[in-house]
Amino acid sequence: MFLIALYLYIMNIFRLAFELFILYLVYKLVFDLIIPVAKTTKQVKKQFGDMSAQMQEKMKQHEQQQNNAYNSTKPPVNSTTKNDDYIDFEEVK
Repeated sequence: MFLIALYLYIMNIFRLAFELFILYLVYKLVFDLIIPVAKTTKQVKKQFGDMSAQMQEKMKQHEQQQNNAYNSTKPPVNSTTKNDDYIDFEEVK
């Protein structure tokens, strides 16, 4: 009877040790892998969003500069064309 009780006591100790080891592995998995990966993913997503916003802002600024440059160099359009502005082509010999 004593040997059976000792055997069950030792088996309970091994079971407890195994369960604690499994809990330790789960703890390490969560705090050394899952949480850092989640934080890094969140940070990278935020950085890509910031970069995208900066790129869109620069594109808007570039478009505005292009439009301003085009509007300032664009010759005024006359609604009537003058015939005396036209020079006839003459062949030079």
